[in-house]
Amino acid sequence: MNGIHDMGGMHGFGRVEQERDEPVFHERWEARVLGITLLCSRLLGGNIDARRHGLERLDPVTYLANGYYGRWLARLERDLLGSGVLRRGELEARLGGGTAPAAPLPELPPPGQAPAHPFLRETGRAPAFRVGDRVRTRNHQPAGHTRLPAYARLRRGVVERAYPACVLPDTNAHGRGEDPQPVYAVRFEARELWGAEAEPGTCVHVDLFESYLEPDPDA
Repeated sequence: MNGIHDMGGMHGFGRVEQERDEPVFHERWEARVLGITLLCSRLLGGNIDARRHGLERLDPVTYLANGYYGRWLARLERDLLGSGVLRRGELEARLGGGTAPAAPLPELPPPGQAPAHPFLRETGRAPAFRVGDRVRTRNHQPAGHTRLPAYARLRRGVVERAYPACVLPDTNAHGRGEDPQPVYAVRFEARELWGAEAEPGTCVHVDLFESYLEPDPDA
């Protein structure tokens, strides 16, 4: 999905500042948001890919202004409204010191059979690429969720490592099945990604699903 969340390679945001001895949570409310999210995961259903796509659908101001756990909270509020756990205006009334009738909680879905691994899958298909293959990323721009960043589209690289098949986020985020595919660590030279002004002698490794790749036609 093209949006403000796909910030890799965007200009104008300054340096990435690294905080020395950064704590896990800067404020107590951040820990509470994490806990509430985990507690609501079964009630709301979905999966990690759907939750990531929920963050992507936040408006740019909300996404940039609220920080990491602020985005989580904004997405959670929207999901709770959409599922009927919260009524329209209920949250605002309670934050304003008033009271509001709580919506009846929906029934929890019956527990399903959890897979042996959260995302690794067996497909029985041979991978299309091997270590050392020269590949090019596709111009893959779906309307929904994807893990192929914009800065790495239509770029040439070399397969450095092949991983087992994993659940494809592009379909899993939208309830269209897991469609597991092999994943590859692809090495891109910095000049391939950023042009002549890239730092000399550097590269970037990106883990990419098989459907994001094609053989490099110029190899």
